[in-house]
Amino acid sequence: MGKTYIFGHKNPDTDSIISSLVMTEFEKMLGNKEAVACRLGIVNKETEYVLNYLGIEAPELIEDLEDGAEVIIVDTANPGELISNLENVKIKKIVDHHQVLLNTSYPVFYRAEPVGCTETIMYKLYKENGFEIDKKTAILMLSAIISDTLLFKSPTCTKEDRETVEKLAEIAGIDYNSYGLEMLKAGTDLSSFTIEQILDLDAKAITLKDKKAIIAQVNTASIPEVMKMKSDLESGINKIINEKGLDLYMFLITDIINSNSQVIALGNSANAVEKAYNVKLENNTALLEGVVSRKKQVVPIMSESI
Repeated sequence: MGKTYIFGHKNPDTDSIISSLVMTEFEKMLGNKEAVACRLGIVNKETEYVLNYLGIEAPELIEDLEDGAEVIIVDTANPGELISNLENVKIKKIVDHHQVLLNTSYPVFYRAEPVGCTETIMYKLYKENGFEIDKKTAILMLSAIISDTLLFKSPTCTKEDRETVEKLAEIAGIDYNSYGLEMLKAGTDLSSFTIEQILDLDAKAITLKDKKAIIAQVNTASIPEVMKMKSDLESGINKIINEKGLDLYMFLITDIINSNSQVIALGNSANAVEKAYNVKLENNTALLEGVVSRKKQVVPIMSESI
């Protein structure tokens, strides 16, 4: 048996990185000793906090794979977020909690559930197979769930997510509230990133009806602190719009303390933001009260507005 490469989406968040690590251990428990955890981008500060806390190295960075390679995909089912030669590799499994956009010409193991995080599904896979979850894996899993649900504040959070974290915290022997808050705060440190990196940290290319858009998001404990970079961010955004021929670029600065987002919107379809949220863009920006989830509170609403 050759290697099985396990990875999530480009611009990986904490769930994507952790899911590749946890799925790799799961595969090895199933007997697949050649499973290898990979990533399709740089590790953000939040994920770095978790890895350092546990003394774990980041998964291997890859771009493309040789034709015929076997892969397992986690935390996405969108071919646009994956390796460019995806059609030439063999997909063995997909475990995800997003919209299904990936098709194959052959049957694959596919597990997707409408929960807030891939690790809530992975927890069930471990239990269904009778596999023990050790302390390290428990901390990895609960870190991803806390990240994706913003410590249960996101509308994507389900009862299952919360219950899973509580069970994992018992195994881990930690106070998930204090740990989770420190982890989320660590993820708000943008000081070591360039403007280009900040705009690419968690950026998703999305087609809103017939409009090409990118919706990017960063977390913060202080919106005014990030807004000090507004001029440089706008210059970077305009450059991306011109290079990629975008109709819209939305940059969400999400306050993890107060559960609001400041949006910077540029492009010829930026006025759709005003219509969608009943706000007025002043100097290309507006406060979106109560908006924290791109998946539930931005993409579907903007699709309607466009």
